[in-house]
Amino acid sequence: MVSLFKRYIALLLIFIGIVFLWNTLFVYPLKIFVVFMHEVSHGLAAIVTGGRIVEIQINPQQGGHALTQGGSRFWTLTAGYLGSLLWGGLILLLAARTHLDKAISVLIGLGMVAISIGFGESTFTYLFGIGFGVVLLAVGFFLPEGVNDWILRVIGVTSCLYAILDIKSDVLDRSHLRSDARMLSEMTGIPTEVWGGLWILIAIGLTLWFLYLAGKPTTDAQPTATEEEL
Repeated sequence: MVSLFKRYIALLLIFIGIVFLWNTLFVYPLKIFVVFMHEVSHGLAAIVTGGRIVEIQINPQQGGHALTQGGSRFWTLTAGYLGSLLWGGLILLLAARTHLDKAISVLIGLGMVAISIGFGESTFTYLFGIGFGVVLLAVGFFLPEGVNDWILRVIGVTSCLYAILDIKSDVLDRSHLRSDARMLSEMTGIPTEVWGGLWILIAIGLTLWFLYLAGKPTTDAQPTATEEEL
């Protein structure tokens, strides 16, 4: 019970720390990482539904775009917000419930470098994607499992939190004329606020579920013999 309590307290401290440092340089690279995964999710949705990625671009203002060709426009647009959330949740769960943290850091790093080289279409995309990827590769190869575990948990929690705030910002800020919610509204005729509200509910629900699963013990405690059988 104490161990379970400590696991949830650790996640809560990560969450509080990220919120407290939200507008600092410490969290800024993590925000850009989430934007990167948002655009990658658009591209992957296009591929899964029969299309392809033409280019991926991110910028220092925490924006970006994924230019795709073919595939389902509905699923491609939907995949951005929810995709970055699912990536964050997956990273959090793998860090919390496996002992593969070093391998996960290396895989994410390799993926970022490969995607940036293959589809990046701006200097910032190249510099951030390759730079962040190389850092994760170094973390995975040279730092202990425990350090990798905490770094991945921070990345996972930040991704979930940012996804929720990103949806809220795009729906409420009318200056985001080409947001995913706005374009999906134009395609379906359903108001932007409806899509935004639906995605926020899904995002909050999934985030709470991910945090719950991440805090659960990985194995049930086994009873310990205290007396010899007579």
